[in-house]
Amino acid sequence: MRVGIIGLGYRLGYLARIFSAASSEFQVVAYVDPDPAGLPYTVEHKVPVGQSYDSLEAMLDAERLDLLMVGSPNHLHLDHIRIGLERGLKIFAEKPVVTTVEDTIALAGLLGQYGSDNVMVGLVLRYAPLYVDLRKAQAEGRLGEIASIEASEHIPPYHGAFFMRDWRRYEKYAGSFMLEKCCHDLDLYNGVMGCRPRFVASFGGRRSFVPQNAPQDAGANDLEVYHRKPSGWQGSEKVFDSDGDIIDFQTAIVQYENGAALTFHTNLNVPDDFRRFAVIGAKGMAEGDFVRNYFKVTDSRTSQTLEDKSYKSTALSQHYGADEQMAEDILKHVLEGASLPVSVTDALEAGLLALSMDEAMRNKSVVDMTPIWQRFDAALGRSS
Repeated sequence: MRVGIIGLGYRLGYLARIFSAASSEFQVVAYVDPDPAGLPYTVEHKVPVGQSYDSLEAMLDAERLDLLMVGSPNHLHLDHIRIGLERGLKIFAEKPVVTTVEDTIALAGLLGQYGSDNVMVGLVLRYAPLYVDLRKAQAEGRLGEIASIEASEHIPPYHGAFFMRDWRRYEKYAGSFMLEKCCHDLDLYNGVMGCRPRFVASFGGRRSFVPQNAPQDAGANDLEVYHRKPSGWQGSEKVFDSDGDIIDFQTAIVQYENGAALTFHTNLNVPDDFRRFAVIGAKGMAEGDFVRNYFKVTDSRTSQTLEDKSYKSTALSQHYGADEQMAEDILKHVLEGASLPVSVTDALEAGLLALSMDEAMRNKSVVDMTPIWQRFDAALGRSS
């Protein structure tokens, strides 16, 4: 399998290693990136990445590829995916796939033309053992009809500081924080609900990474904590006086088409971080935490614990044991046509939910998503 990369950043450098370990057939033969932050990682771990090119078109003119991996800054994804589809390629795109409603509609039109099976997405948490067990418990009827979900994604201060210093601090490049970071989680709970979100409200802002909270003993550029995670393109030294326009906390409430509800909270400055959920149904509830590695199912009538387990991921995995499984499944999809647990349309639906949360937060309103679903389905060539 001959693979080309557009955007050899930290994530795609890491995935090149994961995919190479999963199959000897996976071979990165070329890449495009004017400042490849992930290149030192691939060199350190002896993962060949082939020839460097100045543009995606030049790479595609010169190389015969079986797969194009898109890891460029998020605002560039649409054009890179379009070029790949026009060249007849299979594409793997990192999340979020696109950053705006208009780009979502434009990509939906491309998918309607070229087929959604030609674009795969890096929503890696769909492959996590914890989520697999949650969906298994649901399928076995242990939870019954879902009434509500309480969920969160919280990250520790060093990781929050990374967002305040990296190119992802600008919505014009990354999209909002809810979109860039939490689209994983929104996709998971969309999957559990089994239908689309309908009404959305949200509140948030920036309260932690502001000048008055800068540590006085070490200053805003505390290397031990706030610079632990390196930034790449468009990196900055500023943390508490960042010029970025992203939030550092946000809450949202969502009602789905079936009447069930989700509450979701994110925060970038949680020192004892967690990423957890409580899925509550008519027959039982499921609790889990991706960071603290547990899963528990309780029967509503008897209060009996039906399942109680913990997980241990490998030292290599960045996502709770999911990265290796994602690589294995995507390789089987490309080589053998095997099915995948998440589609590009799932990813776009999670993105539209995140964007609607941001609209609700900006306008302090309840957003009815019906019009956007009508536009989305029309672009895909579906009837609503």
